[in-house]
Amino acid sequence: QVQLVESGGASVQAGGSLRLSCEASIRTCSSCYMAWFRQAPGKGREGIAAMQSVGGVPHYADSVKGRFTISRDNAKRTLYLQMNSLSPEDTAMYYCAAGIQYTPTPLLENKYVYWGQGTQVTVSS
Repeated sequence: QVQLVESGGASVQAGGSLRLSCEASIRTCSSCYMAWFRQAPGKGREGIAAMQSVGGVPHYADSVKGRFTISRDNAKRTLYLQMNSLSPEDTAMYYCAAGIQYTPTPLLENKYVYWGQGTQVTVSS
């Protein structure tokens, strides 16, 4: 069982930056992905960034590519999401997720078993 706790959500103005953190209760397998998803009001959950514990390349949704950066500190069992050039369209609840095996499609919601409670990001114009 993996428990995930997100933090770092806040209200910011357009053009601003935030860094989200997600601390896991235990270390996940080296080939397993951890990811960030977001859900805006009235919309489905969108996978925006994912990476494996060791090696591999990060995966990004087109909507955040070039603005968001996913990283992790395995010693701290923590996943990060650096968000720059925020716009009102980025307003959403942001969730951290952890998988239990390798997947070739790490931005799909159904590839993840464990989820955090979410942290709210609100971007005003």
